[in-house]
Amino acid sequence: MSLSELKEEVYKANIRLYQSGLVISTFGNVSGIDRGNSLVAIKPSGVSYKKLTPEDIVLVDLEGNKVEGKLNPSSDTKTHLELYRAFSNIGGVAHTHSTYATAWAQAKKAIPCLGTTHADYFYGEVPCTRVINDSCILKDYELETGKLIVDTFKSKDYHYMKAVLVACHGPFSWGENAIEAVEVSIALEEIAENALYSILIDPNIDNIKKSLLDKHYLRKHGRGAYYGQKKDNKTGQL
Repeated sequence: MSLSELKEEVYKANIRLYQSGLVISTFGNVSGIDRGNSLVAIKPSGVSYKKLTPEDIVLVDLEGNKVEGKLNPSSDTKTHLELYRAFSNIGGVAHTHSTYATAWAQAKKAIPCLGTTHADYFYGEVPCTRVINDSCILKDYELETGKLIVDTFKSKDYHYMKAVLVACHGPFSWGENAIEAVEVSIALEEIAENALYSILIDPNIDNIKKSLLDKHYLRKHGRGAYYGQKKDNKTGQL
């Protein structure tokens, strides 16, 4: 993929995020990475989705230096970059302040895995970070937010859990590319809403049993996955 194609993809992912209803105003951002060139394409800071164009997408290197673009990159850029540095197999990152996922983040609670809808996308509860401390806020807030996420995944596999809640802040998600990162955000919001209503109906509800969790997650994401249609390795067609 050329850099122009990457910018186009990241633009489309940001528009998809806006059209999904997960962001309002200028909230949220999506990025994508060219691993070969170690360059990240990301939404510019404070630009309305309605006015956003592919040419507005900013290119930065993994140290945060602007390589291409007239506008300033997202204020969350350093968080995205820390995730790309730590999670070597991801190709896209999305951040929202979507209603239900953010409610869980503000409550400083992980989203429990209560049923198969959740298990189809995430292997177990969606974790919530600890609350960032004052020294990190004063030091380099966005970078430290990324480090906080990475620290939360010391004992978790980012391949099987493609989202996190940053306590008091909101959700971040990732995927093979920018488009997938957005799709994970959409799934996360649905799951966060389902979990809330399930707990309202039964405050003592238990997590899904492991055998059912394994079945639903692995049939879709496991080595022997059989969900969906297989693609031709040569053509990429179904």
